[in-house]
Amino acid sequence: MRSIDLSAASWRKSSYSNTDGGACVEVADGFPAVVPVRDSKTPQSPALVFDNATWTSFVGAVKGGRFTG
Repeated sequence: MRSIDLSAASWRKSSYSNTDGGACVEVADGFPAVVPVRDSKTPQSPALVFDNATWTSFVGAVKGGRFTG
């Protein structure tokens, strides 16, 4: 996969993240065909970049309860 410049990305926290500033997943919108994802505790670390179909499948599985805690 080609390199994606995320320096100007606008990150938002997942609606499932807790409100005390703890373990938060952030995603960046506005990137056609991909979804950049990072850990808000280490924003300087590299982001993971998923293609839209993979991310949509993952989110659907989470919402559908296919993962157990």
